[in-house]
Amino acid sequence: MFNRLFSIPVLQFTALETRGGLAKRIIPCLDIKDGRTVKGTNFVDLRDAGDPVELGALYAQQGADELVFLDITATVEKRKTLSELVKRIARHINIPFTVGGGVSSVEDASVLLKSGADKVSINTAAFKNPQLIADLAKEFGSQFVVLAIDTRKEEDGEWYVYLNGGRTKTEAKCEDWARQAVALGAGEILLTSMNHDGTKQGFALDITKKLSEELSVPVIASGGGGNMQHFKDVFEQANADAALAASIFHFKEIEIQDLKEYLYSHKIHIRI
Repeated sequence: MFNRLFSIPVLQFTALETRGGLAKRIIPCLDIKDGRTVKGTNFVDLRDAGDPVELGALYAQQGADELVFLDITATVEKRKTLSELVKRIARHINIPFTVGGGVSSVEDASVLLKSGADKVSINTAAFKNPQLIADLAKEFGSQFVVLAIDTRKEEDGEWYVYLNGGRTKTEAKCEDWARQAVALGAGEILLTSMNHDGTKQGFALDITKKLSEELSVPVIASGGGGNMQHFKDVFEQANADAALAASIFHFKEIEIQDLKEYLYSHKIHIRI
């Protein structure tokens, strides 16, 4: 099993390794609603994708580098992340595990860490109270803090930040918010393009490339992965440190090991 007692130093080393141009990461995402894994398109039209505990264990066995677990309605429903479910998932996996949804304080994050999470993902609460990023980084270390940004490219060509699971548009530009968050102590950026989410037409290479080049922390690309070429493109063309996907793994359209072997064959440094 992954040694969670010493998880923070190990994860910090992994992030620095990746940023140095070494191994890229493949990360399945489990969006959770009512205790089940769900997946939609452009953040709507959700459909059931299975039991999160079973899926988490399966992906760990198949060679996923990390998992991300997002309780996607926790913020909207004004409740905390399902810590008991986090405990169940953590008991069945042996890889790093990021948890998000409804995290709005150091105390919330502490509960998740004690439940088995290795990192915590924050989004809406951090935007409304940026000091939360600094507080979490001070308490647990930057490597524990993942800032999730849901962003949409509008008609003016700019990428804007959205909150509350993609329901609320802000006037903040994605790049500006990402830079501010890193300055405050965010150790990683989970970047989800709402334009690409669930479309399987490829990742948002332009905004991913901008953040990857500008920021000093790892950037996880999310939204749009539909085939193996898309992963190759986001690593080679956008220099993402990791690529996250959901439905293609949940519905067995791509096997993780096959994807890793494909990337390895194209000289992309990936952990096999």
